[in-house]
Amino acid sequence: MPPMKMPILIHPDPRLKKVCAPVDDVTGDVRTLAEDMLETMYHAPGIGLAAPQVGILSRLIVMDCVKEEGAAPKPMVMFNPEVTASSDALNVYEEGCLSIPDQFAEVTRPAEVEVKWIDMDGKEQRAGMDGLWATCVQHEIDHLNGKLFIDYIGPMKRQLITRRMQKLKREQARD
Repeated sequence: MPPMKMPILIHPDPRLKKVCAPVDDVTGDVRTLAEDMLETMYHAPGIGLAAPQVGILSRLIVMDCVKEEGAAPKPMVMFNPEVTASSDALNVYEEGCLSIPDQFAEVTRPAEVEVKWIDMDGKEQRAGMDGLWATCVQHEIDHLNGKLFIDYIGPMKRQLITRRMQKLKREQARD
C-alpha cells in the first residue's frame, strides 16, 4: 500500500488545540491542499479530515460520509465552514478521529444542522445535513476551533485516551 499523502497529527499535539485562520481566497494552492487532504482521508480510511489534522491551521475540511458498498463517493470540500442553525433534536454517535486512532466515545450533538461554506470554485454554498453527515461536519468544524471529540467526554476517559495516544506516539517514534 502506498504511503499516505500527508501525515496525520496524533493527539496530543498543540496544533490540534489551535483556532484556525479563515481561508481568504480559494487559490490553486488551497485547492491542491484540499485534494491532497481528500486522498489522505480516503487512504486513512476516514470520513472526514480537517486541515489542522495535517498541520495546516486554516479553516478547511473535507468529508465523505458515503459508506454503502458500491455507492458512488460524495467528496465534499468546505472552506470556512460554519454552522448557521442547528436542531433542538439531538443524536448520539460513537465518534472516532484520525488524530486519535482506534479510540471511540459517544458524543451528543444536534441531529440536524444548516451549514454554509465556500466551495472549490470560491462560491458560497448552503446545505442542511442530518444523520452521519451532520455529526461529521460538526466534528470537523470543531477541529477548526481547536476542539476534539474527547473534549465532550468525562475527564477520566479523556485522560485514559490521552495516555494511550502518548504511548502510541512513543512507540511510533521508536519504529
